[in-house]
Amino acid sequence: MKKILILFLIWCFSENALSQAYITDDGSIKFISRAPLNEFDGNSSYLNGLIDLDKNLVDFYIDLNTIKTGISLRDSHMRDSYLETNDYPYAEFTGTIENIEQINKQTLQRGLKVVAKGDFTIHGEKQQKEINGRLKLNDEGKLILEAKFKVALKDHNIEKPSLLGYELADVQDVEIKAILNEK
Repeated sequence: MKKILILFLIWCFSENALSQAYITDDGSIKFISRAPLNEFDGNSSYLNGLIDLDKNLVDFYIDLNTIKTGISLRDSHMRDSYLETNDYPYAEFTGTIENIEQINKQTLQRGLKVVAKGDFTIHGEKQQKEINGRLKLNDEGKLILEAKFKVALKDHNIEKPSLLGYELADVQDVEIKAILNEK
């Protein structure tokens, strides 16, 4: 009887077992600027990040020099004049998952809406931010993250371009997609 109980516990544990930490170094990030006369987006596939479910830690960062808008002159102006990437090369979010108690293997396999709350820093300015996203565990044991949030330029002291043809929205829509591997 004792062996049956042990085997049952092992089976239960393996069915609910969940790796606690996931990492990525090739997630994608996209920002969309929707100004009245000019809409464009910027993309990068160099998003680095960690989701540690055991410690309830979420930490992502992107080298802003890797973002491309499709026009090299605009990229250069964005980096040099507005994001000032020589002084502030990274954007980073560090926080926790508010509904961590809902996360287990079964909820992740179905896909679960999550809310991360923490500090978002860009251009050297840190702001509290709440980010809505979705986590899903795929059949290969990888964690899929999709999230969207907005970044107001004034919250981070990012100057808006004043040159004709470089119109920029006051608020940027940001989308993140990442496949995270077990650490």
